[in-house]
Amino acid sequence: MTMDDAEDTTVYRVVVNEEEQYSIWPEYLAVPAGWREAGKSGAKTDCLEYIEQVWTDMRPLSLRKRMEQQRGEPHQAS
Repeated sequence: MTMDDAEDTTVYRVVVNEEEQYSIWPEYLAVPAGWREAGKSGAKTDCLEYIEQVWTDMRPLSLRKRMEQQRGEPHQAS
């Protein structure tokens, strides 16, 4: 944690896009187009820890689906 992170009092929310990629966004700003809330908000470090736990496959959803189709596997919902 950097000094700036320790002094950051912003409340963040975890957001996720259609490709199931995660990010954090300040709560005082509207969620940007193409993103939706993931159900977690709080301090920056808490949100980043949450993302680390839930975002276990960094490949975009479209790539995962394509790879599954090439292997003949059905897509599994996350």
